[in-house]
Amino acid sequence: MPTSGGPSNDTVSSYTSTHYEDEASLGVGYRVPPPEIKDIVDAPPVPALSFSPCRDNIIFLKRRALPPLAELAKPEEKLAGLRIDGNCNSRSRMSFYTGIGIHQILSDSKLGPEVSVTGFPDGAKINFVSWSPDGRHLAFSIRVNEEDNNSSKFGVWIADVETGEARPLFQSPNVYLNAVFHNYVWVDNSTLLVCTIPLSRGAPPKKPLVPVGPKIQSNEQKTIVQVRTFQDLLKDEYDEDLFDYYATTQLVLVSLDGVTKDIGLPAVYTSMDPSPDHKYLLISSIHRPYSFIVPHGRFPKKVELWSADGIFIRELCDLPVAENIPIAFNSVRKGMRSINWRADKPSTLYWVETQDGGDAKVEVSPRDIIYTQPAEPLEGEQPVIFHKLDLRYRGISWCDDSLALVYESWYKTRRIRTWVISPGSEDVTPRILFDRSSEDVYSDPGSPMLRRTKAGTHVIANIKKESDEGRYIILNGVGATPEGNIPFLDLFDINTGNKERIWESEKDKYYETVVALMSDQEEGDSNLDQLKILISRESKTENKQYYLVSWPDKKLVQITNFPHPYPQLASLQKEMIRYQRKDGVQLTATLYLPPGYDPSTDGPLPCLVWSYPGEFKSKDAAGQVRGSPNEFPGIGPTSALLWLTRKFAILSGPTIPIIGEGDVEANDSYVEQLVASAEAAVEEVIRRGVAHPKKIAVGGHSYGAFMTANLLAHAPHLFCCGIARSGAYNRTLTPFGFQNEDRTLWEAANTYVEMSPFMSANKIKKPILLIHGEEDNNSGTLTMQSDRFFNALKGHGALSRLVILPHESHGYSARESIMHVLWETDRWLHKYCVSNSSDVGEDHDSGSVKENASKGTTYAESKVVATGGGGSKEVSDFDYHEFLSLSSSSLW
Repeated sequence: MPTSGGPSNDTVSSYTSTHYEDEASLGVGYRVPPPEIKDIVDAPPVPALSFSPCRDNIIFLKRRALPPLAELAKPEEKLAGLRIDGNCNSRSRMSFYTGIGIHQILSDSKLGPEVSVTGFPDGAKINFVSWSPDGRHLAFSIRVNEEDNNSSKFGVWIADVETGEARPLFQSPNVYLNAVFHNYVWVDNSTLLVCTIPLSRGAPPKKPLVPVGPKIQSNEQKTIVQVRTFQDLLKDEYDEDLFDYYATTQLVLVSLDGVTKDIGLPAVYTSMDPSPDHKYLLISSIHRPYSFIVPHGRFPKKVELWSADGIFIRELCDLPVAENIPIAFNSVRKGMRSINWRADKPSTLYWVETQDGGDAKVEVSPRDIIYTQPAEPLEGEQPVIFHKLDLRYRGISWCDDSLALVYESWYKTRRIRTWVISPGSEDVTPRILFDRSSEDVYSDPGSPMLRRTKAGTHVIANIKKESDEGRYIILNGVGATPEGNIPFLDLFDINTGNKERIWESEKDKYYETVVALMSDQEEGDSNLDQLKILISRESKTENKQYYLVSWPDKKLVQITNFPHPYPQLASLQKEMIRYQRKDGVQLTATLYLPPGYDPSTDGPLPCLVWSYPGEFKSKDAAGQVRGSPNEFPGIGPTSALLWLTRKFAILSGPTIPIIGEGDVEANDSYVEQLVASAEAAVEEVIRRGVAHPKKIAVGGHSYGAFMTANLLAHAPHLFCCGIARSGAYNRTLTPFGFQNEDRTLWEAANTYVEMSPFMSANKIKKPILLIHGEEDNNSGTLTMQSDRFFNALKGHGALSRLVILPHESHGYSARESIMHVLWETDRWLHKYCVSNSSDVGEDHDSGSVKENASKGTTYAESKVVATGGGGSKEVSDFDYHEFLSLSSSSLW
């Protein structure tokens, strides 16, 4: 089909070979996009990497491609803000590894041959991989044969790193991991503390056929309780019982030789943290009375101190249910919070307590106080005030008694401060090291590099420099500049503030980032001349690989050689572009063009603009460049970059800053700023000659979908069609705040209404494709948002289509779902962008639009609704479930 309104050329005509009109009439189930898109999505992913604590071995954790829908279709329980797979007694829809390969790091920094971990059943699903503190063993969980209720539960296994031989940790085959909250932790080199399913647990409670009474909530005390739109909350007493059934854990100490000891009574334990000297356990749990209006993170919480062998020592706090945390940003729970061990001490606790009642709107000084205390204080010994903060506490980097860095921030002003503290010297006055705006990425000095101690904690690495008495640390920075990010390492004198750049990314071709400090096996100061770091390196055309860099000559040794994930796009064109909004705000975007494309000979292309708005307090910060022109273009399963294979120009992540300087609220001019940013982006791609002015589509996910709908309502002259995935369109359905808006509907009614594209459904004349997971669990983006928005569009005869994905949540996981989303998107872009003529969507009551829009496809496995002038069709309205993903714990 030739293009209308522009030159006919091979780059455009190659897209239109797919006959969507014929396929759309078949009425079959899930669809698959064209092979050029499908092949990229089906490509096997590269493995994940993890280094041993001693930095002498590395493991490659192997992964599979997309999971089948059958895995998402398994039953799950939605309880207290969680989604639980009762069969596995874990979070539902978990990803997993398929194998583990161990490589020794040789003396020349190269990798030795792979040793595969063996001994577990074929087809086992691996999770929760963890090194022992001495690096000699790996612990991990496996599950097999998910048709069998018992063997589908998690068993804990141990592997010898030298041989790769694995065996079950527990001698009894009936001990299973409870992975709803924490799973297990190494207490020392030969002992683990494991969350297990209590052996005495029977069958799950049965839901009564006849309710014991009505569901009642009361506020006769006139308490002010404002909460955001949480999902999957407890609904009744049966849900409370079911939550207790799955979340209750028996803690078990088990040694590598299989000797076990139950410690404590069964309870809903949420975390376990051994002290650095392995003498104590910090145990957190939640308990009744539960809440029906907030998730489990705000349930009553108890924190206790136990000995390492499970003897109760003392209760640190027992916090009540926190239903009334204000919605203002930086509001927190009352009482002790962020209770942790000092990383540089054997067994010293620290925590924070708010002084403003947790309400960010209360003006008070100090706002937060940090306390410290020994694990077992002497009789009458009170907690010591470590530091007072006027902003909200953000964390601490510990080093030793002479150095700790304390961080505080405040969202409303974007202020962030770093304090230098001498923990062991009361006569040394704390001082501010950095005081800056968190939005000002150009001024970011970086974060201190940490080394791993023999106790397994991480502290600031002290660096020695030959014949120099300065107190040095290393700051690892993103290196944001007007030309893009150039990561760096600075040798920083903590006393004088002087710094010396000791490493910087090679900026002409590559984008390199520092992943970890590798020369951290020895206690005490590290010598600069013996420094060794792990970096990643990538370019526009070369995918990410890992290298070891050693001082003093900064020798570079490559340790991975992953193949290019999509060689068919290896020569794609990428450029970071800058342009200006009409109010003078500098904007940036990344422009991608297909391999071999030349605008001077091939003419303008259809273009897809994909973005997500952000809020800023200053125009200068909004105009700063973020990202690097040399980053490898990662293409995820639903990435807009997939349409490079279909000869599209892709404008990825054009900045859409919504700015509210001073006391001005950004969202009060949301629509005006949104349209101005979009206009600037469209004008730029047209000016460059890469985008056909009548063939520019816009799309986004979540808040990007909200953006898309607003642009089609308020800037119909810019775009020919839109794709909106998993969005929220009516802000009156999220009355107690959304995104970064912390005013309520009643405080900012006009803003809520004017920002809602639902209220402007009558203005949307361009084709819009709505996609939503039927079991969306994200706060605010209920599936109902797309349902009601589509009905509003249909009520005004808008050319629109709604696709509801069974079992899917806010992000889409199953192969069938993702392939179908890609097919729907490709079809939509084909019909209303590539084949768009100047009148499509302008006169939306015209006969041609009615005829095209009424050809909605019906599906047996997905619910699709299409409408446009002539009517609508709705099919296959089933009840479905969706599985919430739980990724394995961080391995670095």
